[in-house]
Amino acid sequence: MDFKALETCMNDRIDLTNLPSYRQPRRSVFSARRIALMASVVAGLGIAVHGFSPSTSPADLFSSPAHAQVNNEVKKVERPIGFADIVERVKPSVISVKVNLKEKTASNDDGDDSASPFQPGSPMERFFRRFGGPDGIPGLKGGGRGRVVQGQGSGFFISADGFAVTNNHVVDGADKVEVTTDDGKTYSAKVIGTDQRTDLALIKVEGGSNFSFAKLADGKPRIGDWVLAVGNPFGLGGTVTAGIVSASGRDIGNGPYDDFIQIDAPVNKGNSGGPAFDTNGEVMGVNTAIYSPSGGSVGIAFSIPASTVKSVVAQLKDKGSVSRGWIGVQIQPVTSDIADSLGMKKAEGALVAEPQANGPAAKAGIESGDVITSVNGESVKDARELARTIGGLAPGATVKLNVLHKGQDKVVNLTLGQLPNTVEAKADIDSDSGKGASKGTDVPKLGMTVAPANSVAGAGKDGVVVTEVDPKSAAAERGFKEGDVILEVGGKSVSTAGDVRDAINTARTDNKNSVLMRVKSGGQSRFVAVPIAKG
Repeated sequence: MDFKALETCMNDRIDLTNLPSYRQPRRSVFSARRIALMASVVAGLGIAVHGFSPSTSPADLFSSPAHAQVNNEVKKVERPIGFADIVERVKPSVISVKVNLKEKTASNDDGDDSASPFQPGSPMERFFRRFGGPDGIPGLKGGGRGRVVQGQGSGFFISADGFAVTNNHVVDGADKVEVTTDDGKTYSAKVIGTDQRTDLALIKVEGGSNFSFAKLADGKPRIGDWVLAVGNPFGLGGTVTAGIVSASGRDIGNGPYDDFIQIDAPVNKGNSGGPAFDTNGEVMGVNTAIYSPSGGSVGIAFSIPASTVKSVVAQLKDKGSVSRGWIGVQIQPVTSDIADSLGMKKAEGALVAEPQANGPAAKAGIESGDVITSVNGESVKDARELARTIGGLAPGATVKLNVLHKGQDKVVNLTLGQLPNTVEAKADIDSDSGKGASKGTDVPKLGMTVAPANSVAGAGKDGVVVTEVDPKSAAAERGFKEGDVILEVGGKSVSTAGDVRDAINTARTDNKNSVLMRVKSGGQSRFVAVPIAKG
């Protein structure tokens, strides 16, 4: 209501004191205008009074059909002021998971027995903390040489007969697993199977057959949807927090299958493996990691999507492990610079850095520098999407790949292999490999010097080895360092500094802004688009 207008109406009031009788007002005193004003004041005061009356009903405020229609439309978009009904329904399906880990026999050099499960220097080790381990892996107790270590996490039933989902890092290496249900009962459980790549595990609770269980959601959550996290933070037992979906498709550096949902519901140590529910009471994701400079919740948590959970759990239940399709290539994203170097209109697809010898891709004729743009007719947005798509297919399946090969589109049909459980380690090139060799020849305007690889001990026979990099140069900005081996420039093999210069000059002649180089560093191959100066 416009209170200024109301104030104006009240100041233009009607004087009733001069009337002979309140019950028999004289018509001559009330003009049509004053009657209209009187009605406005009364209506306004009536709404104001009713607005603060505890006995007010919607019918009192909106009595006309038009108002009733507006009220119904408002009701359609109303949201619950609380989540009690949802929590009451889903909370019994959530469990606390307690594990006894195998005895430790060794400790770290710094005396801390709580070894991180992540590779040293990885983004997960530096920026992310898991829940369910010692110190950096919250929830674990004990530690020390030869002691039994206890850990706590969360999980949830997915069937009435006791199958439950949790995180791999919660039960990995466990000698004994116990779960506590929402009603306080404790049961023994056994690990059916785990998948390290997605950090999921399937366990089976023994001694019951009528457990409350949760349903995995079919749809994909939208950014802004409500989310409820239920779990066992700090060993407190069933705790509920609420928030929204902050983002989707997050890559947190844990592996090629990263596709996390980011939520801002408070998630802390011990929530690992617990469910993130939507407002339908279905599990949209499994909480697995948080971004936490302080060790506690700062409003950034990550959940494994329900679609991934369904696929992985089905295989774990069937055979205790997960098999993934494999084409045998090292891939990398197509950046805008790389797309320009290859003459592509859009920076999409997955660039093949190197096909593995005797792998399905190599046998089908896919080469370094090819860009895989679609799988079975479905476009490939980036390298991670290719990895997830191929990994979601069964080994032995036949797939059709659309490939950009030296500027030409072609179709490649191949049969998927099975992704190996372990990756063969390759020795790094000695960082001192340039010592004792000639300083090399300067590559003008790139800020690095190179020498034939066969003239530098440990650099191999192919390509040219980088012997020096100007820290302020374009090469340094693109990550080149001493000891890197450049195998190709502009799609042509190089063995001398002259070959590199010729390839760069050719790119300039073709009016390209950058030149694509295939570089071998630390046993891995990658493509780097290096900007080139004109003239």
